[in-house]
Amino acid sequence: MNWSDGSSYIAIGIAIAVINYIRKFLDTPKQLPAWDVYLSKVWVLGLVLMTIGEVLPKPWLTWFWLIIFGAVAYTVRQLYHIRPARTLLLAIAPYTILVVIRDVLRFISPDFYKSTKVYFEAGSTFSFFWLITFMLIANNQKKAFAKVQQEREEEAEQRRIIEGKKNELEYLVAERTAEITRQKEELEQTLTELKATQNQLIHSEKMASLGELTAGIAHEIQNPLNFVNNFSEVSIELIDELSEEQTKADRDTELEAELLTDLKQNLQKISHHGGRAASIVKGMLQHSRSNTGQREPTDINALCDEYLRLAYHGLRAKDKTFNATFQTDFDTSLGKISVVPQELGRVLLNLFTNAFYAVQQRQKQGVSGYQPTVSASTRCIDSQVVITVADNGTGIPEAVKQKIFQPFFTTKPTGEGTGLGLSMAYDIVTKGHNGTLAVESKEGEGTKFILTIPA
Repeated sequence: MNWSDGSSYIAIGIAIAVINYIRKFLDTPKQLPAWDVYLSKVWVLGLVLMTIGEVLPKPWLTWFWLIIFGAVAYTVRQLYHIRPARTLLLAIAPYTILVVIRDVLRFISPDFYKSTKVYFEAGSTFSFFWLITFMLIANNQKKAFAKVQQEREEEAEQRRIIEGKKNELEYLVAERTAEITRQKEELEQTLTELKATQNQLIHSEKMASLGELTAGIAHEIQNPLNFVNNFSEVSIELIDELSEEQTKADRDTELEAELLTDLKQNLQKISHHGGRAASIVKGMLQHSRSNTGQREPTDINALCDEYLRLAYHGLRAKDKTFNATFQTDFDTSLGKISVVPQELGRVLLNLFTNAFYAVQQRQKQGVSGYQPTVSASTRCIDSQVVITVADNGTGIPEAVKQKIFQPFFTTKPTGEGTGLGLSMAYDIVTKGHNGTLAVESKEGEGTKFILTIPA
């Protein structure tokens, strides 16, 4: 390449071309808008130096290249994170250095420059191709950088989308959590109301049971009270006769002794029937109390007999036309068993009441020759007390039999049962006394409940 007279002007042209390339390559109008204003005016500096170069020594062109190199270096520093910018600085550095050295030598040592001119021309050619090569490399790097930038932008966009989805999901989760919390609170409120309703229903069942018991007691207690009243009247008459005999001058001691004996017997009978009435009242009070869980030795035979009669008279109090036969077969060897009497009494009253209700319903069907019968029996088998309550009533259908111990299940018409009686009885026997309560029934023939508790 010939750099003789016009080489400096060619160098200025190359410098301006390099600056414009760098501006376009690095997009300085967008990346460095304030600095790009000065870069875009570099051709003015070139014209000024070319004019000065006509009248002044050539080293002024050296300052031009130094300024160009400094401008490129400053630009690269501002965009150091862009790898192609650093490559451009490396591309222009050899050519700048060579031009500066060449112009300085031409100024301070023309003879030496002439002797080495051929080397400078060769070096200029090499540095020019170096510049072109590294510009191509920088261009490839820019493409790679642009691809990386695009990938990063796509990743950033993906992250933005994911972040948006995340925020949306978090909002939905928070909204759903609030909804679940609200539903949980509503369910807890509903559960509280259900428990309150359940307690009310249990109380209603107990009061219904107590009503059955009270109706039976009202009839059952009448007998001992009649005996007490009758023997009291007879005893008053005997006392009057005894007082009259004692006022006579000629007293009959044998008659007085006979009157005293009769009076004693009457008082014993009054005491017996008074005790009977007291035991009935005590049973009613125990039945009306809440379960204390306290066991006590109890005569199971007497308990069964008492609640059998009370259940019968309770139904009779509601329906005066109802009559039934009740039979007992008690094992006298049982003795007293440790149970909670008021709770076991509830179970027996419920079973007997259901039994009498079943025979009453079958009686209403008008079956010819039908005699309503309810029986109760006790046995001790393998250290187990077995209480059997049987009736010849309507029986229980097979489909219904599996449900009778479920809470709130009843076959009675609306208003006649809560569906808690057998459920409570089952819990009292199985949970309260560690026993079992089973049922055997055939529709149209009768039902048998078998209650087993440890002796």
